[in-house]
Amino acid sequence: MNNELLAVLDYMERERGIDRETLIKAVEGALMTASKKSVSPAKDIRIEIDRKTCDIKALARVQVVERVRAPHDEIALANAQRIKPDAKLGDFLEVEVTPRNFGRIAAQTAKQAILNRIRQAERDKVYLEYKDRIGDIVSGTVRRFDRSDVILGLDGFAEAVLPSKERVPTEEYQVGDKIRALITDVTSDASGTRIILSRSNPDFVRRLFELEVSEINDKTVEMRGIAREPGFRTKIAVVSRDEKVDPVGACVGMRGIRVKNIVRELSGEKIDIVRWNEDIKVFVTNALAPAKLTKVSVDEQARTVNVIVAPDQLSLAIGKKGQNARLTAKLTGWKIDIQKDESAIGFEEKVANAVAALAAIEGIGPARAEKLVHAGFLSLEGVQAADEEDLLAIEGFTEEDARAIRAAVGSDTPGAPADGAPTETT
Repeated sequence: MNNELLAVLDYMERERGIDRETLIKAVEGALMTASKKSVSPAKDIRIEIDRKTCDIKALARVQVVERVRAPHDEIALANAQRIKPDAKLGDFLEVEVTPRNFGRIAAQTAKQAILNRIRQAERDKVYLEYKDRIGDIVSGTVRRFDRSDVILGLDGFAEAVLPSKERVPTEEYQVGDKIRALITDVTSDASGTRIILSRSNPDFVRRLFELEVSEINDKTVEMRGIAREPGFRTKIAVVSRDEKVDPVGACVGMRGIRVKNIVRELSGEKIDIVRWNEDIKVFVTNALAPAKLTKVSVDEQARTVNVIVAPDQLSLAIGKKGQNARLTAKLTGWKIDIQKDESAIGFEEKVANAVAALAAIEGIGPARAEKLVHAGFLSLEGVQAADEEDLLAIEGFTEEDARAIRAAVGSDTPGAPADGAPTETT
């Protein structure tokens, strides 16, 4: 038993990094629990393992009495003095009660208990190592998949979970891939220590910038906000506490090397670095760049920023599927309302808008709307003010067309003036 135990202790200490004394105490406790019946019915008993040889002894604590009534818990004075010459009545001694076959019996009985205690020691070691590292970035190797969750092996023997909801939707992993992720939670229970990781959390990008940009790490440059759509685009707002330091330039780095390193880590995710400003108008203007804004106004009560842009800047300001405007709203904490500058609309676009507006009225339709617009009727009000003769003067219009249009716009009585139109008197 002692040779086998020595080998196990050496292996666990060397390969698993568990303290030898911790292991020995775990084995002593396991043997104590597993072998009470096979050792002695004494009330007070303990198991002792020699730290060098790993020899196992069972020791019972007995009281020195004149006449023994409980053989397992008491010892006669004469017998006690053979063990300890100066023993006297009332003293307590420890006597060895190790059975002849104790090593084999204890080894078989305690095997599972020992393994459980060793596993618990490993779990405790992992928990103590990682419980204060929430918010840190760690590296791991993909070991296996549990449905859509990724199980990573960290340094040593610790394992961590990258849940499906914390994955970046554009990334795929294979067993053996090395990836970095943010520790978001560490818990310990009967089932073990659970380390939760994330690559989609905005704080993952924040920590990458702190590691890559020395000015952020030493607090010269401060990140005032971050908005992220994992796998696609991230916006960060930065400000410098030193007027001599350009916060955007510090984050970008010489020839863009700093931000390129972070983009590479994020598998090509785009990053916009925005200069923060306490004036929300300036802040929104910076955040919507490179779109050029025509006008910016603020509704403080509704916490809304109204933005007017030229027609050719609208798609740039809104972004693909509204991404630029959406991230700007997250970054600033204000609702962003982006509108096209109607005064800058060209003639052809005005005509198209007028046709679309009239065609949407039930009873007019696209073909009639186009003829109306080309005849000079650009709005509903203009059509309502027209009489039947005006409509019949339009090329290609019949009496049926004229009546249908007047009915559609609310002037279905032939010759009746539209609401608000002047009347003729004779």
